[in-house]
Amino acid sequence: MNILKTALFASAILLAGSSAWAHESGSMQGMNMPGMKMDNMMGMHDMAATVNAVDSKTGLVDVTADGMALKVHFPPTALANVKAGDHITLHLAFTKP
Repeated sequence: MNILKTALFASAILLAGSSAWAHESGSMQGMNMPGMKMDNMMGMHDMAATVNAVDSKTGLVDVTADGMALKVHFPPTALANVKAGDHITLHLAFTKP
């Protein structure tokens, strides 16, 4: 759970409609994320996920990815067009202090 919290703190971006399975990639490099230093990111990878529930007030999203139930957090405004049943891709990474 600690790794999940760290990964979610670092960065996770929703993209609807992807069908790729979890894999190692450098796909986050080159993304425009103001204030984020990409050079010290670890564990970068993408995970295909299915949305199970969305709480648009708290920004919490329950998903299933690679057979695992995960709870992820996003700014609530980013979830305006996300609903249960959507297929999304989570782009994850983390840093260590």
